[in-house]
Amino acid sequence: QVQLVESGGGLVQAGGSLRLSCTASGRAFSNYGMGWFRQASGKEREFVASIGWSGIRWSDIGIVYADSVKGRFTVSRDNAKNTVYLQMDSLKPEDTAVYYCAAKWLGVGTDPNTYSYWGQGTQVTVSS
Repeated sequence: QVQLVESGGGLVQAGGSLRLSCTASGRAFSNYGMGWFRQASGKEREFVASIGWSGIRWSDIGIVYADSVKGRFTVSRDNAKNTVYLQMDSLKPEDTAVYYCAAKWLGVGTDPNTYSYWGQGTQVTVSS
């Protein structure tokens, strides 16, 4: 089992940057594929980015971005620190949402229903 805690959200102007962190407690973090999702007010939760498990090779395979963030967001992980990151650049007002990280044992994907563990979320607000 793993517990996830996100941090790094806040208020930023359009065009600015934020880096979200998601730190996991528990064992075998490197065996979890990690996903970032977001939920804007009144909308369904949507996929943002994912990164694979167990080492650089698998992590590279599992790196996927939603079209809406491709080229602006970068996902990475540091297994030694049990942490996954989401670097968000060139932020737009439509990026405003609560951002969640999620963990999936030996798997990765874009469907939030397949992830077993979730953080509490961190608010990102982008002003125009």
